[in-house]
Amino acid sequence: MHSISEYQDGFLNYLESQKIVKEPKSLYEPIQYILSLGGKRIRPILTLMAAEIFDQEYKKALPAALAVEVFHNFSLVHDDIMDDAPLRRGKETVHEKWNINTGILSGDAMLILAYQYFEKYEPVIFQSLAKLFSKTALEVCEGQQWDVDFENRDDVTIPEYLKMIEYKTAVLVAAAMKMGAIIAETSVENGEAIYDFGLNLGIAFQLQDDYLDAFGNPETFGKQVGGDIIENKKTYLYLKTLQFATPEEKEQLLHLYSIQPTDNSEKINSVKEIFNQTGASKATQEAIKEYTFKAFETLEKLNIGQDKKAVLKAFGENLMGRKV
Repeated sequence: MHSISEYQDGFLNYLESQKIVKEPKSLYEPIQYILSLGGKRIRPILTLMAAEIFDQEYKKALPAALAVEVFHNFSLVHDDIMDDAPLRRGKETVHEKWNINTGILSGDAMLILAYQYFEKYEPVIFQSLAKLFSKTALEVCEGQQWDVDFENRDDVTIPEYLKMIEYKTAVLVAAAMKMGAIIAETSVENGEAIYDFGLNLGIAFQLQDDYLDAFGNPETFGKQVGGDIIENKKTYLYLKTLQFATPEEKEQLLHLYSIQPTDNSEKINSVKEIFNQTGASKATQEAIKEYTFKAFETLEKLNIGQDKKAVLKAFGENLMGRKV
């Protein structure tokens, strides 16, 4: 097995080799820009790692890994437009640097480019990858729509929220891992188990993202801290707060989520204080652990060596303790 840094280097070298230099520049420059901003590259690394877990040379999984990364960034470009987000990974979002129309069209092109990378595989593998990708891409759109719908609802439940983040975030993590399994041509059972591992890890990852959005360090988080609060998003933190809050705390939170002040800093600080005093922030951290451990339980279903299970477990533990 290679190290995470070796997967990262291999992926970045491949990404660099695939640079699109053609006209019109106004379509392709924003694509190069968003892909060059870095980020954690978790999904493509998982594709490479999964291929090697099942005894395939990780380099064979590079086109699929890039397809996953291009699709993920496509979704971020469009999400940032929908959220009117000013920053992505500490830099200007595409629609801020260019304009909304460019963000929409360059995003559309990225979705098509993602599909094209699967064409590098033989027909049987291509068909399996494309089928999984189509299913996943549609689920991501469904999850995003639920996320938007929840902004205008006051009766969102925790199970509904968990289903939303499963579709919006976790299914792509799961699919990224299963793509590695497909390329390695391992058993169906192994493919399903690695998908379940990725799904639970993806839910834990998104809950951690929710937590860091409120309590992360602005210098390391890369996004606007408190963005979910400004957008009045019904995150796990918010829903847990409503569950635990006294009538007075609930009234205060609902009021804060009904206003859009010119200066959001006071609103953010007040909401974070309620998150802490109700115990919702602690409950969110516990949920992150719960889903991470659920992922670890699925490792027992994998027909691989204990050393490889240890690699996957270590990756999950590092993810649970991340600050970015």
